[in-house]
Amino acid sequence: MAYEKVQQDMLTITEQWIASDYLREGELFVLGCSTSEVAGLHIGTSGSEQIAEVIFNEMKVLQEKTGVQLAFQCCEHLNRAIVVERETASRYMLDEVSVIPVRKAGGSMASYAFKQMKDPVVVETIQARAHAGMDIGETMIGMHLKHVAVPLRFEQRSIGNARLQAARTRPKLIGGSRANYEDTRLNDTCN
Repeated sequence: MAYEKVQQDMLTITEQWIASDYLREGELFVLGCSTSEVAGLHIGTSGSEQIAEVIFNEMKVLQEKTGVQLAFQCCEHLNRAIVVERETASRYMLDEVSVIPVRKAGGSMASYAFKQMKDPVVVETIQARAHAGMDIGETMIGMHLKHVAVPLRFEQRSIGNARLQAARTRPKLIGGSRANYEDTRLNDTCN
């Protein structure tokens, strides 16, 4: 795997997120990632901490530039639990569980993030609280996003060999035809 390509892909998508102005300080940003898929292999077959390192480093840049709180999704063997900083868990009143993600149970991305964070904890769920996120390699992050998820069509459509999906959320529109929806972030076109 050409780590330079992964790094360039991540740099590009990070720049596109920053330019989008969709992210706000303190919001939760969830990342689901199959490093196997990034390497061009089947999900769950060949996790790579080297790929995870490249992706994690760019996610830290995104955090520094936007102020989002990062959340890293574990694999299905840990029921898609989430790695966050203890401070984030406390802020969002998330319940910690007793597990440490490893490559074969949690995945390389979550395992690497856990080792790099200042004071990491694993929480069972973030209960549809994430404001935005990326899914690298079709790892199914939707359960973590708030209602209503809005898919984003960035120019960068892959990381390495893995397909990239990105989404942000917006508040529900309520009140019908007499309601006023002045906030431009709410004026999405529905497909």
